[in-house]
Order: sequence, then structure tokens, then C-alpha cells
Amino acid sequence: MELSREILEKFEKQTVEGNLRDLAELYPGGVSFSTSFGFEDQVITHLIYASGADINIFTLDTGRLFPETYSTWSATLEKYGLPIQAWYPDEERLRNWVTENGPNAFYESPELRKSCCHIRKVEPLKKALLGKKVWVTGIRASQSSERMNTPILEWDEVHGLIKYHPLLNWSEEETKEFINEKSIPYNPLHDRGFVSIGCAPCTRAIKAGEDFRAGRWWWEDNSKKECGLHVKTA
Repeated sequence: MELSREILEKFEKQTVEGNLRDLAELYPGGVSFSTSFGFEDQVITHLIYASGADINIFTLDTGRLFPETYSTWSATLEKYGLPIQAWYPDEERLRNWVTENGPNAFYESPELRKSCCHIRKVEPLKKALLGKKVWVTGIRASQSSERMNTPILEWDEVHGLIKYHPLLNWSEEETKEFINEKSIPYNPLHDRGFVSIGCAPCTRAIKAGEDFRAGRWWWEDNSKKECGLHVKTA
């Protein structure tokens, strides 16, 4: 599906709240936002609340998240009162993987790590997005080289829907400033050097000068730092 230059330019110029309302009106009940409760996702949750748009919010609970992430989840519910739907790995698939490989086998090889991500994240995401028309994400262009040329609206052929990245052109500084200005609850791990926060065994704080994704799967080759949620082709 081709998205016209006219539509792309409109979404680049209009406010995030306006874009969210437009999408919700164009696709009633068909817009979903996936949150992992990081800085960017907390900003988007705030903007969804401010816009009044009818957008489903969901999260992928892998079973290996930080306690601080669960605390942020609770604080977000308390502040905004918006329902956040939880999606979990298939119990039998996960049980078989752990039985065969052990609970921390993702450290042993890229293949085992990717299969763990697939069961805990990719498969639940497919279920969460089934039948949806638009997927709102917290991607920012500066987060990785693979995301630098991403358009604000794009067609996701893997899931057969439109992806909207409302904070694509925001800087890290702009994101933090907005969090502080609006008193948005955020994951306290950010204050301890954690930038991209995922599963506890696979995330560490980064050091000064390190790449944004350096804290994820740090024992692997730095050339590929994705878990499979944002692949471009099936």
C-alpha cells in the first residue's frame, strides 16, 4: 500500500494530537498503541489522553520485565485511567522452550536469543495487532541507524497495517523536557543510565558515549540490535 506524499506531509505538519484524532476517526476501533513504558511511550500515552482519541493501548508482558517497569505501568494507570491491555507469551510454547533450553539460554547464541524474543514478543504482538488498521509506536529516528530513514507513516507489510511514529523526529532532549513539563510518570531506570528498557536479563545501563542500543543484548554483534518487532518484511 502506497501512502501519498499529501498524506505524509499533512501528518508531518499537524500536531500529534490532531494526527491521533484523525486516525481514530478514519479507523474506528482500529488504532492500537504498543507501550513498553519507556520515555517515548509515556509521552504518547499522555498525548493519547490529551487528544481524547479512541485508541487501544496494549503492552507485551514477557514475564521477564524489571520491577520498575511494572511500577511505571501502575503509575500510568493511576494518572491517566486509560485501560492498558496485557498480552502474554503462549504458555505451552514458552514452557517447551525453557524446558529444552533453560531459562537463560538467550545468552548462548543469537539464534536462541531471537527464538526467545519471538515467543515472548513477536508472537504476542501478532495477536495484539490482529484485525487492527493502525499501529502507533514510540520509534524515534535517532535511536538507531536502521530507523534514520523511516517515514512518519509507513505501510507494514508484515502485519498488513499502517504504522504511525508520532515522535519520529523528536530528539531525546525534547522527549525528556516534555516528560518533565507535563509531570509524566516514567521508569526510574532511565535515571540510572538505562535508555532502551526491555527484559531485565537483556538490558543494562549504557556508558557515556555508547550507542543508544548498546544496552540491549550487549553480548552480541552490535550490527543488529532489534528483537523482531519492527522488521520490514515477512
